[in-house]
Amino acid sequence: MGFSLAAAFYILALLLTAVLIFFVIYQIIAFDELKTDYKNPIDQCHSLNPLVLPEYFIHSGFTLLFLCVGEFLTVLLNAPLIAYHIHRYMNRPVMSGPGLYDPTTIMNADELSRGQKEGWIKLAFYIISFFYYLYSMIYTLVSAS
Repeated sequence: MGFSLAAAFYILALLLTAVLIFFVIYQIIAFDELKTDYKNPIDQCHSLNPLVLPEYFIHSGFTLLFLCVGEFLTVLLNAPLIAYHIHRYMNRPVMSGPGLYDPTTIMNADELSRGQKEGWIKLAFYIISFFYYLYSMIYTLVSAS
């Protein structure tokens, strides 16, 4: 059996997607805590905002690696979420630091609902991606022999 660069990138994508799943689960829990008034919005925004850019860079980074090795189907599957991330970050509220969540507006019912929906959709996407990367890694390893 041969070990190709694409297989190595799929292994890396598996590990990084597991990290992204934990980020999104944390986001879902944080919005649930805000919805039930368990934590105040300022503390939640200070804990959520530092996770935004790492999530975007991790997802964009391994998609760029797949582009370099010619895994175009994988790139096409990841492109819509990357486009959404870019759109979401370009239209974020005016803030002094990086991040998406503003403590003054995060308690609006629309923002809470949007944050929870976004979290659940991203969680589904990352879980599906995880199993796709697992299948693709195995397929790449088996077909390389």
